[in-house]
Amino acid sequence: MSIRHGLLALLERGPRYGSQLRTEFESRTGSTWPLNVGQVYTTLNRLERDGMVAQDGEDEAGHALYSITDSGRDELRNWFEKPVDRTSPARDELAIKLAMAVGAPGVDIRAVIQSQRHHTVRAMQDYTRLKAQALAALENGPSRERDDVAWLLVLEQLIFQTEAEARWLDHCEARLIRLSSTAGENRPAPTATAAPAAPAAPAATAATAETAETAVRAAGPPPQR
Repeated sequence: MSIRHGLLALLERGPRYGSQLRTEFESRTGSTWPLNVGQVYTTLNRLERDGMVAQDGEDEAGHALYSITDSGRDELRNWFEKPVDRTSPARDELAIKLAMAVGAPGVDIRAVIQSQRHHTVRAMQDYTRLKAQALAALENGPSRERDDVAWLLVLEQLIFQTEAEARWLDHCEARLIRLSSTAGENRPAPTATAAPAAPAAPAATAATAETAETAVRAAGPPPQR
């Protein structure tokens, strides 16, 4: 839907043809989400079918031009006014990967987290460097071009997103450590098995018999009647 409305926003500035729309879309977003010409024309055909754009002749080079209609302007205005719906979040590959890694045989989930963290931190560093370049271009340029400002906003969104992802990965690792520790504490201790009673030693029995026999001899023979 963002491509659909993005093209409408660009067409509001005047008639455009497909390749021109693709170039302007990528320029506005810093090529973060590149488009191909086929994708642009497919979207334009659907917008034309829905009455939101209409073909508006050709330019000098023979490119078919498209213009936004009143219905398209109404759609675009509603898109700007309505908040982005977060009740049905888009699938996140990293969240799905970690969910599937839990309990998966042969998978070290902490190694998965650490590998992703390194990648996320590198991406955050790259975005921060690009942000510094974008700020320098805005400060040193003769005028603040709308595409440069738009690209800066996209970069800052990417930086915030990667920062949040890095914090979430730290949280996941800490959560797994706590759960592992709790599982160890709740595991029942092994029950001690009583050793079987040792049998009476034969030597002790023999010694007792010998003591009794010695006492009989010392007492002498029984008295005569």
